Amino acid sequence: MKVYLSGEIHTSWRTEIEAAAADLDVEFSAPVTDHETSDDAGVRILGAEENKFWHDHKGAKLNAIRTRNAIEAADIVVVRFGEKYKQWNAAFDAGYAAALGKALIVMHGADHQHALKEVDAAALAVVEEPAQVVDILRYTLTGEAPEMS
Repeated sequence: MKVYLSGEIHTSWRTEIEAAAADLDVEFSAPVTDHETSDDAGVRILGAEENKFWHDHKGAKLNAIRTRNAIEAADIVVVRFGEKYKQWNAAFDAGYAAALGKALIVMHGADHQHALKEVDAAALAVVEEPAQVVDILRYTLTGEAPEMS
């Protein structure tokens, strides 16, 4: 199963999911999480821009090639909304995945419930913790659910 991990890049949620799902038949993909590499990909490949708008525009378009390809190839898309920054790109990824009919899992804290209500409405599951994502992946692949606590 292919799973795309979209969203905030400032915490270890991706590595937590990947480590906890190591025993599952899952192939993970993700955006480039190094800010400098991601932001500068366009000018590094297509040439320098004096105007910051065009610098960012080139980077966004190259990142869109990578992101669209990964979302389209994914069976499940997980989108994490962090607490520190507004992730407009994550909201866009969630909408794109929903428009493609992808199984969408959204992860965020309770403080984002109101702001993300439309995104949550498009998701098949809304969780707060990486462990819940792993439980969903395990259930999807094996039919095994954790014991009630």
